[in-house]
Amino acid sequence: MDDKKIARINELYHKSKGEGLTDEEKLEQQILRQEYLDSIRNNMKATLDNVSIKNPDGSITPLKLVRERNENAKV
Repeated sequence: MDDKKIARINELYHKSKGEGLTDEEKLEQQILRQEYLDSIRNNMKATLDNVSIKNPDGSITPLKLVRERNENAKV
């Protein structure tokens, strides 16, 4: 997410606390917040995909592999 969108989220927040938002602005705020949350989730997944877990038996398992196994088990 770029800095302009984050600035817009903050702008809408401050406006909502002051004078209030129109229905259009509320919708825009909701969409931007969802996009922001999706961005955070994707960044966290990418970070965790680079983490490895050391098992009690000494073997090392990439967390990405564990996540993929769990996702396949749900299907």
